[in-house]
Amino acid sequence: MAVIRRQLLEMLEGSIRRLTGPNIEEDSVTPEVQLEIPKHPEYGDYATNAAMSLTRILKRSPREIAKAVVESLDDPAGILHKVEIAGPGFINFFIRPSAWHHVLETIMADPDGYGRQDLGRGRKVQVEFVSANPTGPLHIGHGRGAATGDVLANILELCGYKVDREYYINDAGKQMDTLGRSLFYRYRQLLGEAVDFPEDHYKGAYLLDLARRFRETFGDGYRDASEDQVLEIFTRYAGERILEGIREDLEVFGVTFDAWFSERNLHREDAIRKTIEELEARGYIYEHEGAKWFRSTAFGDEKDRVVVRANGVSTYFAADLAYHKNKFDRNYELVVDVWGADHHGYVPRMLAGVQALGRNRDDLRIVLVQLVNLLRGGKPVAMSTRAGEFVTLREVIDEVGKDAARFIFLTRRSDSHLDFDLEVAKMQSNDNPVYYVQYAHARLCSVFEVARERGVPCEWRRPPDLDPLTGPQEVDLMKLLGEYPEVLANSARYLEPHRIPYYLNELVALFHSYYNHNRILGEDEAVTQARLYLAAALRVVIRNGLSVLGVTAPEKM
Repeated sequence: MAVIRRQLLEMLEGSIRRLTGPNIEEDSVTPEVQLEIPKHPEYGDYATNAAMSLTRILKRSPREIAKAVVESLDDPAGILHKVEIAGPGFINFFIRPSAWHHVLETIMADPDGYGRQDLGRGRKVQVEFVSANPTGPLHIGHGRGAATGDVLANILELCGYKVDREYYINDAGKQMDTLGRSLFYRYRQLLGEAVDFPEDHYKGAYLLDLARRFRETFGDGYRDASEDQVLEIFTRYAGERILEGIREDLEVFGVTFDAWFSERNLHREDAIRKTIEELEARGYIYEHEGAKWFRSTAFGDEKDRVVVRANGVSTYFAADLAYHKNKFDRNYELVVDVWGADHHGYVPRMLAGVQALGRNRDDLRIVLVQLVNLLRGGKPVAMSTRAGEFVTLREVIDEVGKDAARFIFLTRRSDSHLDFDLEVAKMQSNDNPVYYVQYAHARLCSVFEVARERGVPCEWRRPPDLDPLTGPQEVDLMKLLGEYPEVLANSARYLEPHRIPYYLNELVALFHSYYNHNRILGEDEAVTQARLYLAAALRVVIRNGLSVLGVTAPEKM
């Protein structure tokens, strides 16, 4: 938690305990104290509505309670400049400017560890993401999901969770048979046969490449084979080659997995049947018109769901239930699924399934990732998945780079549509959000390079005198640096990785403005040392934030 925020919370909680101790009813629960940063600085550095939350317990007006809280505050560290009561009972705290110096000292005492915390207390978490069917290369939408899942995993690790990253391979079912037939038909076409290619099969150029590679390996040996004889061979070949390509593209994107879980394993281990039997024993499966239904309405879903069709074939949902049971059987305390937004209707039934299997609803968290609108110079890039014409993730990485792609994918909430302009992503200007942040880091590095060239000390065994840091922008910078741990914590609590690039953009905007109006390496030695120390802390936090995003922090640009 942020340094000043933690001190202030401890003061507030102590004051509230002194007030509620003898008065609180046995069945009352003291509300959690919340601190907010006011939008307008005239309302202080922090504010709380704790007094309003205590009215039910203390049976007094909010303003009376606020006055009592303020009078009971104990400030041993002397961080408060003044405290005001506003409106119906808000308490506004104004922090003494020199108190923010402790933020810089904390950062520089453990630069690599700044931001780390123990929210998770070692809880075992699985983050499953991407999980695209191995029927074609990854497209730009998969890239957004990959960045979201990978950065969420990074954030959870920094916040004290033990995290495993997993990719679920949908390598069973109709779509794989369709893939195998698509490759078989392309292969026959290469042999000179006139083949009617079905409208609902995979038409991308990648299949022509696969067919050529298949023929190079096996020659014309399958010219006279029937589809039924060789479908499994073509399906396995296509699935394995495409999955190899997916792995390679993700590694180039900076994404690796601890486990790749094959859907075929569920079938081999008869896990789907066993899961349905367990749900049946729990009373959540019934038969109707020859099919087996899961009673998901018992947990708030709009209707019950089929798990075994009348023809005896299990549904995709049944496989998903078995897969999630497998996850919890592996002792994960929390499971996070990152899905495309087109699966939003699937969320209630999956949450119902988890509860029916004996878990709490909150043991499964589902993050939805919206579509990406690809632009070039503000104009939409035409894409048609049906015709097999789409921009692959690898093409985007090759054109704009890994750093720009990862950062831009995370600049909006994952459940909001995102415009990704290829030309903007390549710009070396403030319009390019990743360049804007990386340039701030490079600019800070250049300050230290110049300082060393001039013989100005810029390494400290102990903090220099920080009293010169009194300017409004300097205080704002220290305040914002102090909030970095809280930004990380909230990103973990709400599974919202976009909070990190938002924060970095706000921080570097303030730094660029400060740099343009103030000389860090000036004539006054004391001022120079204090500002260099502030610059060093800024460089640490920008670097740490970019590292969470899997983005490099260049020293020169």
